[in-house]
Amino acid sequence: MGENGAGKSTLIKILAGAVAADSGTISLDGVAVDIRSPEDAHRRGLRFIHQELAIIPGMSVAENIFLGRSYPRRLGGFVDWRALSRRARAALEALGVGDVSAEAIMARLPVGDRMLVKIAATFLEDVSPARLFVMDEPTAALTAEESERLFRIIAQLQRRGCGILYVSHRIDEVLRIADRLVVLRDGETRATLSAGDATRSGLIELMTGRAPAESSAPAIAARSSVALSVRRLGGGDLQDVSFDLREGEILGIAGLADSGQDQLLNGLMGGAARGEISIGGKTARVRDPARAWELGLAYVPRERRSEGLFLLQDITRNVVLPHLRQLSRFGVFLNRRAEGARAGELATRVRLKSAGLSQRVWRLSGGNQQKVMFARAVAGAPRVLLLDEPTRGVDVGAKFDIHALLRELAASGAAIVVASSQLDELLELSTRIAILREGRIFRIVPAEGLTPKDLLALCYGDAAE
Repeated sequence: MGENGAGKSTLIKILAGAVAADSGTISLDGVAVDIRSPEDAHRRGLRFIHQELAIIPGMSVAENIFLGRSYPRRLGGFVDWRALSRRARAALEALGVGDVSAEAIMARLPVGDRMLVKIAATFLEDVSPARLFVMDEPTAALTAEESERLFRIIAQLQRRGCGILYVSHRIDEVLRIADRLVVLRDGETRATLSAGDATRSGLIELMTGRAPAESSAPAIAARSSVALSVRRLGGGDLQDVSFDLREGEILGIAGLADSGQDQLLNGLMGGAARGEISIGGKTARVRDPARAWELGLAYVPRERRSEGLFLLQDITRNVVLPHLRQLSRFGVFLNRRAEGARAGELATRVRLKSAGLSQRVWRLSGGNQQKVMFARAVAGAPRVLLLDEPTRGVDVGAKFDIHALLRELAASGAAIVVASSQLDELLELSTRIAILREGRIFRIVPAEGLTPKDLLALCYGDAAE
C-alpha cells in the first residue's frame, strides 16, 4: 500500500523485468535471481495483472488469452483455431470461470470478466507454472459483485500454493483479504505488519504521514432551481430514464454490473437514441459530446487512459482541449499565454503533482492523471458535472482532494451526477441516490441514514429493502 508516487508501480516494473533495479536483490526460494526482461519474469513463474488491462477489444477471448504466445499450428503452418479455443477453454475452466465463452468478443464482456480472462491466460499449459501473481488495483473498475468473484478466485489461487502481491488503495478490502501488509512512502518501506494488527486510520497515517480527518465535510444543501431535467432517455440497454437534478445537488447512481450506469452518462453526453434533456429550464439538443460541453455539461469518464486522456500530449493540452474557443482570439488564433495561465490555475486548484505543465500525461501517476481530467471538467465552470467512477485507482490523499473539490463545486451551485461502484463513496457524497436496475431507475432515495448494506439490498432488489 502507498500513495500515488510512493513507488508501487516502479516495484512492479522491476519484478516484471521492464525496469532494471539500481540496487538490491530479488530472491526466489532463497536464491538471488536477475530478472532482465518480461520473458524472464514469466519463465520464473511471475504473472502480472495490471490495472489498465492489455487487451485487443475486437478479438475473441481465446485470441486475447494467447496474446504474447505462439498460436497452435496445423500441418502447413496454418493456425489451428479449434486447438486455440480448446486450450483457452481449458484455461478458463482451470480458473473456475467456464461460463465465459472462449469465442466471445472481448469488447462485449463486462469489465470483471475481462479481468478474469487475463488471469485465465496465466493458466495456459506452460513450461513454467505460475507461482506468484502480482495484481495492480484489480478491483478499481469492478463492481462489488465482480470484486467478490475475484476474491473467490484469489482464495482458489492461494489454495493452489500461489503467492499474491496485491496492490490496492481500497483499505477495507486489503484488510479483509491480506495476511501481511507493506506500506511504501517516498520510495521506501515505512512499515511491515500483519493484517490483524493494522487499522484503517493507522494505514492512512503511515501512507500519507498525517492523521486522517476525524470527520467528513457536511453535506451541501441543494437549491430549488432545477439544473438538469431528463425525460424518457433511452437507447441500447437504457430504458426510459427520467429524473430532475437541482443546482448544488450531488445525485449518486448505484446498481449492479451492467445496470446501465455508463450508458446513462454517455446518453447525457449525446449518445442517447431518444429522450429529452433540459438544462436550466431550456430544452437542449445534445447531439454529440462537443455540443454537450458547449451547453455546460462536463464529463469525467471511467476509463481515463482509453477514453479520457491524450497520453502523449502534455498536461496543458489535455486540460484546455474542450475550451479552445474561449482561449482563442477571434475564435481562430489560440492565445498560448492564456492557455498556459488557465492550465496552471486549474492544476493548482485540483492539487496536481507534476514536473511542470509540459510533462507528458503518460508519465503521471494514476491519481494525477485523474486530476488532469478533473481540471479539464471544471475549466469551463460547468452547470452539470457527470462523473463515472471518479476516484478509480487513486490513493486516499487524492480521493480526499477530489471529494473536497466536488463539495466546493456543489456549494457554488453546480449540479453533479456520480456513478460509482464504491457504495461508501456514494453515501458520503450524495444528497440522493438513484438505483438502476436493467437500464431503468427503480427508485431514487435520500442518502441520509442509509448504510452500504441498505444500498446493496436496493441494488439486488431484496425483499427487505
